[in-house]
Amino acid sequence: MASSETTKPAVPRHIAFVMDGNGRWATRQGLPRLAGHRAGIYHVDEVARIIKSRGVRYMTLYMFSTENWRRSKEEVEGIFDLLREWLGNSAPKLRQEGIALRHIGRRQPLPTPLLEALDAACQPLDDAALTVCMAINYGGRAEITDALKHLIGSGLSGTAIDEAAISGVLYTAGIPDPDLIIRPGGEVRLSNYLLWQAAYAELYFNQVLWPDFGEEDIDRALQSYAARQRRFGGL
Repeated sequence: MASSETTKPAVPRHIAFVMDGNGRWATRQGLPRLAGHRAGIYHVDEVARIIKSRGVRYMTLYMFSTENWRRSKEEVEGIFDLLREWLGNSAPKLRQEGIALRHIGRRQPLPTPLLEALDAACQPLDDAALTVCMAINYGGRAEITDALKHLIGSGLSGTAIDEAAISGVLYTAGIPDPDLIIRPGGEVRLSNYLLWQAAYAELYFNQVLWPDFGEEDIDRALQSYAARQRRFGGL
């Protein structure tokens, strides 16, 4: 008999994406790297609409990691400019379609113009059909570190710190853990992404670069997910 903890999934409630392959996509097109980042960032709109149409309620995107600061100043500043531009152009349209935006990650040292764009875009939306979490200046270890600092700073005793307490002060507090993490681009690792939340997530890796990751690729990932049994440690 199957364990009571075993469930056969249909549609994941929460899908998290690693937006991998933007630079390689640009190189293959004979374009500068920032052209790949532009294509990847604006591709979010299409993916969000597809995901929403499939009944998914939450989507998280790994857009800029705490390790990405190691890239050239020109590339980093270019990415931030593109994010700010995209937020100004796309956030109002997505909102009209019932898609809410939320920033997860450290605010500092993000530039003020980007923070202002994030604040403007991330206004509450009642009865959102889809919530898109933008992981910008995000790192899984940084998130856990910040959560523990918050709990200790609040005066909570060590014996009172448990999994629920930590989950309640993560950047993703109030958002269910991802059911499915999808990484296009050919790499097979999490890269410091949602380390706490990924405990029981299903993983799906694909060779297609993020800007080309379209509806058929998404449906293949959903079919793979639906064929799995999630045991959560049971039999």
